[in-house]
Amino acid sequence: MTRTAVGHFVSDEARTRFLDAYDRAMHLWPAPHRELDVETSYGTVHVHHHDPAPEDAPDPAPEDAPEDGREPVVLLHGHAGHPSNWHPQIAALGARHPVYAVGTLDDPGRSVQHTAAPGSRENAAWLGEVLAGLGLHRVHLVGVSYGGWLALNQAVHAPERLATVTALDPGGIEKVPARFYAHMTAGLFGMLAPRRLRPALGRLLANPALAAPPEMIAPLMLGMRTYKPAARPAARPFTDDELRSLTLPALVLIGRRSALLRPRRVHARVTALIPGVRAEIVDRAGHGLNLERPDLVNERLLEFIAATPPAAF
Repeated sequence: MTRTAVGHFVSDEARTRFLDAYDRAMHLWPAPHRELDVETSYGTVHVHHHDPAPEDAPDPAPEDAPEDGREPVVLLHGHAGHPSNWHPQIAALGARHPVYAVGTLDDPGRSVQHTAAPGSRENAAWLGEVLAGLGLHRVHLVGVSYGGWLALNQAVHAPERLATVTALDPGGIEKVPARFYAHMTAGLFGMLAPRRLRPALGRLLANPALAAPPEMIAPLMLGMRTYKPAARPAARPFTDDELRSLTLPALVLIGRRSALLRPRRVHARVTALIPGVRAEIVDRAGHGLNLERPDLVNERLLEFIAATPPAAF
């Protein structure tokens, strides 16, 4: 289950301040960078698009997005995050693939939700509508943390537009342990430390946000203070049968220092249940794999995608 109501900012002024910070954070992305809105049954979903095309090319209408033979990568951020969190991946992935980063509906951002998506099938429905609205097929879907749950959930319930699925330290493989909430609290207190001390604290706590660019952190902190979501239960663990049902090529990367997962147990579960999965426990990484080990994550993603057999026509 996910949120059962629609969140909101405490005031219009708070929303404006957040969006100003959000837009500054998106400057971490390389050019060219376009923004698209896709209407779904659950609200308007804001999508950021990077593709090494001429910067003066017109923004494509979502329903008319062309297919040029290069299969797209679609990125899903974690809980309370936003698309700038993927900034270490964009240039590397964009050199070979069109890249789209989705602002999830039930987190603060430029996506505007009007109807709650309380369960697994509803979340697969709105994300499927986004892919359809963008005109995307043979998608390489990648998610981190809660976004990893969304990616696996899509592969379980609506895999029609997917070519592969990748989950980075994902929710939904086992019950969220109490230490994860303690880890999040420690990270918030760490943000109050002098900036020069934060990288060392980040290494100690395996929390890459403490060493992240301030532009990326600003909207996270503003969202935590000024966005009032309905309570989101922890990501529902997938059943054994759901994981067995995955027929797509799947990659699962797990941080050895993850606060969310017990790495060896999760590695054993996914390798036992997901047919043909590539699973790896990543050294010197916690929950924020894409920020802590960006070069390794980029390399693994590109190798995995390149090894996927092309579509049969």
